[in-house]
Amino acid sequence: MNLSFSIAKRYLFSKKSHNAINLISIISVCGIAIATTAMVCALSVFNGFTGMAAGMFSTFDPQLKITSVKGKVFDSEDERILAVRNLPDIDIFSYCIEDNILLKYNDRQVPALLKGVPGNFNKLTQIDTILIDGEFKLKDDVNSYGILGIGLAIDLGVNAGFIYPLEIYAPKRNAKVNMANPAAAFNQEYAYIAGVFRMNQPMYDNQCIIVPIELTQTIFDYTTEVSSVEIKLKETADISKAQGTIRKTIGEEFKVQNQYEQQESSFRMMNMEKWFTYMILCFIMTIAIFNVVGSLSMLIIEKKGDIITLKNLGADQKLISRIFLFEGWMISFAGGVIGIVLGLILCLAQQLFGLLKLGTQAGVFLVDAYPVNVVAGDVIFIFATVLVIGFLTAIIPVRMLNKQ
Repeated sequence: MNLSFSIAKRYLFSKKSHNAINLISIISVCGIAIATTAMVCALSVFNGFTGMAAGMFSTFDPQLKITSVKGKVFDSEDERILAVRNLPDIDIFSYCIEDNILLKYNDRQVPALLKGVPGNFNKLTQIDTILIDGEFKLKDDVNSYGILGIGLAIDLGVNAGFIYPLEIYAPKRNAKVNMANPAAAFNQEYAYIAGVFRMNQPMYDNQCIIVPIELTQTIFDYTTEVSSVEIKLKETADISKAQGTIRKTIGEEFKVQNQYEQQESSFRMMNMEKWFTYMILCFIMTIAIFNVVGSLSMLIIEKKGDIITLKNLGADQKLISRIFLFEGWMISFAGGVIGIVLGLILCLAQQLFGLLKLGTQAGVFLVDAYPVNVVAGDVIFIFATVLVIGFLTAIIPVRMLNKQ
């Protein structure tokens, strides 16, 4: 093993009789390095966008959310739910009700998602950080208040502090529509506008209105029914362990989702795009690494005399094959190392200086430059990919040598 590696290393760094072999080897290393750099940068950018999305969702979504597997609502006085409330890792435990309603203001009507929350919702989430107008306020001694997404506020033509309240309509439970008086089949409530938030996520900005949970109970004719339980854990708690404990406590009739699972479709799409990009770059890298086939083939032709000499000295075919395998591996290894180092340098420069901008004008997007987040697991995976593709490619000329 040491002998074949030493000979391969000498072949790699020694000057060949034909400059074309040196040139092809250099091109191979450069091609692998560029493809590896592109992989590191591309996956790090996808990680950056995923982290940015997770940060936005975390301002509105709770750390853990319990919902029913079957049906929209469940009994908040269920013994299993009450048992979760007493777990030591729970910091804030809140009941919430969500359902579709119709909002009306003057002559404008918009379907929306009504989310009823308790008064400590601003402690459960970071909604205060996304308020762009007004304040977080759900009720006073007399009135109920609502906080709207910016898209919903624009559709209704309203803003925080308007004098007149929003009209909220929801169908009565188990009521039949009387065509002579269809309004009798709906419950009606009112909420003044306390604030407007912006998450830059259409599913929230264009649809959601937050109101006191008492108002939702009234308009939907609920008593102890709730749509979900939203939980914030203590700072010392481990989210994964707490999630597992809650699942064991409440059984299979309920789902316990963390923030990523609550937005599973969005993050799944991001991951699919990330790994599709990885596959495309793998294909490009394979083409670049195929230069190694040409380099090794020409080297084998040039070293025919050395091969005959080694055989006369007692070297078997396995040792000779390992020499050229090591040669191909070292080319791939050198290109991979150089590419990863370059990729890490570019990612660091992007983090510090924002070299690659999202647009020509500042403030148009959420961030001015492409976000990057280097994950050690991705870097190791990329390096392993380079070595595997390099190994498989180096086998081709070596097999041809064995046949000869």
